Amino acid sequence: MSLSKPLAEYLDLRRQLGFKAEREAWLLTKFVAFLRAEQSAFVTVELALAWAKQPTDAHPSWWASKLSVVRGFAKHLHLIDARHQVPPRDLLPRYSRRTTPSIYSSEEIARLLQAAREMPSRITKGLPFRRATYETLFGLVAATGMRIGEAIRLDASDIDRTNQLLVVRESKFGKSREVVLHESVMRALLLYAEQRERAHPRRRSPSFFISLAGTRLIYNNVHGTFARLLRRADIHRTKARIHDLRHTFIVRTILQWHRQGVDINSRMPVLSTYVGHRDPSATYWYVSATPELMALVGRKVQRALGVLP
Repeated sequence: MSLSKPLAEYLDLRRQLGFKAEREAWLLTKFVAFLRAEQSAFVTVELALAWAKQPTDAHPSWWASKLSVVRGFAKHLHLIDARHQVPPRDLLPRYSRRTTPSIYSSEEIARLLQAAREMPSRITKGLPFRRATYETLFGLVAATGMRIGEAIRLDASDIDRTNQLLVVRESKFGKSREVVLHESVMRALLLYAEQRERAHPRRRSPSFFISLAGTRLIYNNVHGTFARLLRRADIHRTKARIHDLRHTFIVRTILQWHRQGVDINSRMPVLSTYVGHRDPSATYWYVSATPELMALVGRKVQRALGVLP
């Protein structure tokens, strides 16, 4: 029996309950394909564990997260057919460690955007527009600290040129917010919009950023392009994470405040709201996670104690 139909029903149920289920859809589609390759019509604890622990060099927290998603689907299937096994909750322990942010220098970001402007391709038709799409997309994330998923989900109607802002609708935690833009960022978005209209006057998607086919961008394709651009820009990181552009924006904002002598505690809730954190504690995490910020804080404390002039 194919599990494709039960998977579609499960995801539809999750969405009716108010969940976006985007990550679940992505992971469970891969899991169902894995079961098909293993010629198994049923979820077993052994197969669920084998799939969850791929790749073998991933962090255990990622394994646990994958198995948790499978467990929810398996519970749904078990109600339909008891031959489906539900993995125990404590089979893979969860770890709460957060990845240390990797911060890009201004020069590295400039090289990244330059690599987008010079992006090579075997497909020459529409290449200038593809270059503009990725330069503008990554430039927007670097300039605002938006999540890449938020940028991909933007519709053309979410750009408010009159008030020089964009609207992020129902993002993480179901929150929406307005992101005020610097005039240079607004100019770049409007220029891209003009290029988009010329390239796709009858586009197939309301999305602000679109592919050569006129459809909304796909995260996996965006991530792959980002990794290739890093290599072309000679920027070396252990992992290519677009999210580090967001980390960079937050850290550099706090660093600038420290150097200007700004009251950080009064400004942090503003920054937290701007980047879409649920509360300021998530933003304060960057202070302890970034050596440069910790050093600044340490010197400020020493001056307050009279240790440093």
